[in-house]
Amino acid sequence: MIGYYNYTVILTYISLVSSVIGMFLAVGFGGNAPQPAYAIICLMVSGLCDMFDGKIARTKKDRTESEKKFGIQIDSLCDAVCFGVLPAVIGYSIGMSDWCDIPILILFPLCAVIRLAYFNVAEEDRQKKTTENRKVYEGLPVTSVALIFPLIYSFHKDIGADWFPNVYGGAMIIIAIAFITRFKVKKPGMKTMLSFIGVGVVELIWMIYKTKMH
Repeated sequence: MIGYYNYTVILTYISLVSSVIGMFLAVGFGGNAPQPAYAIICLMVSGLCDMFDGKIARTKKDRTESEKKFGIQIDSLCDAVCFGVLPAVIGYSIGMSDWCDIPILILFPLCAVIRLAYFNVAEEDRQKKTTENRKVYEGLPVTSVALIFPLIYSFHKDIGADWFPNVYGGAMIIIAIAFITRFKVKKPGMKTMLSFIGVGVVELIWMIYKTKMH
């Protein structure tokens, strides 16, 4: 079979599987009622996988150049689905179904794809000039939505079913613009990454708890 199936891409594949399951849950697969809360949990699982996939891939010292390029491409393709398409599907499932919501649901994954494609090109050009690790990002990384949207969704009961789709949609617009806006974001160090992971785990536990309670 074509492709690469060693341990360096397993987490990337798991991330994609989690997000596809999240889409099914969001729209109500098999005649079941939509379950956006479980879809949000799937989004967070994808985010946790993404935090570690690159680090795990770099532990394989004998990776060929083709394996490295494949890893970069498959990571971006999966990110487009996990952090571009899934949040839009969740938006639809929570009530963003009016005609005025359609442009927002289209804009978000479009900006995510543009940002990912631009990053790939810029990173390839950068690696031709230097072997140093990247220290800053341009624009908001798409993986940040794995922390942002769960935090927003945790307040959906307090905001109310009538207003929450507007809040979620407003957040989508701001985040989409941030994806493609030219500003510098410092690449997080190990301590910051561990903090993100801690926040993500707490959010995940909180979401599971609230989902079971309701």
